[in-house]
Amino acid sequence: MEERKPARVEMLTVAGFCAFLFFFGLGSFGLVGPDEPRYAQVAREMLARHEFTTPILYGHPWLEKPVLYYWRAMLAFELFGVKDWVARLPSATFASLMVAIVYVHMRRFRAGAQLNAALITASAAAVLGFARGASPDIQLAAPFAIGMLGWIAWHDTGRKFWLVDFYFFMAVGTLAKGPVAPVLAGMIVVIFAALRRDWRLALRTLWFPGIALYSIVVLPWYVSVYLANPDFFRVFIVEHNLARYTSNMFRHPQPFWYYLPVLLLGLAPWTVLAGAAFVDALRRWRVRLNNPQETENNFLVFLTVWAVVPIVFFSLSGSKLPGYILPAMPAWTLLTADYLHRRREERGSLALVATHCAWVAVMVLAGLLFPSYLLRSAGESPVSTQAWVIAGGFALLTFFAMLATLQRKGLALARFVTLAPLIVLLAFLLRVAAPAMDMKYSARPLAADLATRELKPAELAVFEAPRDVEYGLAFYRDHVVRRYERGEIPAGDHLVVAPEGARTKLEQMVPGRRVSQVGGFPARKLEYFWVSRH
Repeated sequence: MEERKPARVEMLTVAGFCAFLFFFGLGSFGLVGPDEPRYAQVAREMLARHEFTTPILYGHPWLEKPVLYYWRAMLAFELFGVKDWVARLPSATFASLMVAIVYVHMRRFRAGAQLNAALITASAAAVLGFARGASPDIQLAAPFAIGMLGWIAWHDTGRKFWLVDFYFFMAVGTLAKGPVAPVLAGMIVVIFAALRRDWRLALRTLWFPGIALYSIVVLPWYVSVYLANPDFFRVFIVEHNLARYTSNMFRHPQPFWYYLPVLLLGLAPWTVLAGAAFVDALRRWRVRLNNPQETENNFLVFLTVWAVVPIVFFSLSGSKLPGYILPAMPAWTLLTADYLHRRREERGSLALVATHCAWVAVMVLAGLLFPSYLLRSAGESPVSTQAWVIAGGFALLTFFAMLATLQRKGLALARFVTLAPLIVLLAFLLRVAAPAMDMKYSARPLAADLATRELKPAELAVFEAPRDVEYGLAFYRDHVVRRYERGEIPAGDHLVVAPEGARTKLEQMVPGRRVSQVGGFPARKLEYFWVSRH
């Protein structure tokens, strides 16, 4: 009974943190970027058409991504209505599931580190950010993490139940973003087997019932979408998998070292401790290599391989985006949690502790200055002196309070002193910065402003406007938005959104037609024009 009580408290703590980190203020600002509104619109159109096989965008097949996010968003829309925050529920719920499984797995196989593991995973910037976005990235990362934990549990126990877990969740990941899930998993397993000098381990993973389960989950949709859309193989497999990896076909070029800063920022606020944990794991790895019979550090070796493989794999890709290495993040957070648990009675070196405190203080400083940066007027310096003084004071207070606590109480309190400022900062950002973010980065207020200027909805086009404006307006107006640069100039009277100062260019695009400015949106430096035939 005494053991159950702490477990219940821990589970309630994990649930409370997930509720706050992933769900609180989920609609504080509208859908941002070109991808969020586009994914949400696909789910909306599939739901409206009762289409469960072919993703549809603006009435046409859109085959760039598999179907899992759309299915889950369709269900959310059916339950709660078509709203922007509802479009983010699939990511928030999958992130919560991943954190819960991390807690359960670590409690069983790494007792004592489970609460650290769950909360560090939930609060890592990359997980937190993608968990609050309408995209398929967490739809891959969450089942991938659950499946990899299942595989190492099978390796340690020999129970086939965990191998079933592995194959099932790799199948779910394949429905989320394609064959990248089993490819990464296979690479991790093979490298781990090689390091253990046990090549038969990789062969034992190829379990026929598991392969059958994977096929039963994956093939029905892949076969049916191919039969309905014969160009699916070319568009999805050839272009959006092979060509995306081997070339810069989709114009996301980045240097080889691109994922180093992405990793450092994605692990915040745990970056420094994660680095120390990784170095410590490598040191233990060396002990393991010098003594192959020693098995205590197998879990750390596995996590190290898992942490590195996705980053190296995508560093070699011709196209790079931050979300690609999200499947590696849970390995880093688990390494960090295990490291803190093993050193919970230690104070840690002054250099390590001070660097960690300084990193968190820098995050506090940047977070507090962010609203001032967004709200500055044109021509003003990025941030006022007063804002610097206030934010700097809070950052220094954070640094010295954390440093004093960790030096007196040791690394056992690292979780508390790191999460406390993070929670306050997130609440501040969602309340203070969110309206400014909405104005700067989302088309939601732009769509609302346009609606107030129309007696009835008019056909809408954009000219030289960013892609996020085009796709965002299309979602919030639930209507396709034409783009002049693609030659999609409506024949009838219509409204055009264009950058400030674009009127002359616009008039040249529609010779013989009247172009009248009818307003603007200064926050995005956009203007509205009415284009009529007379």
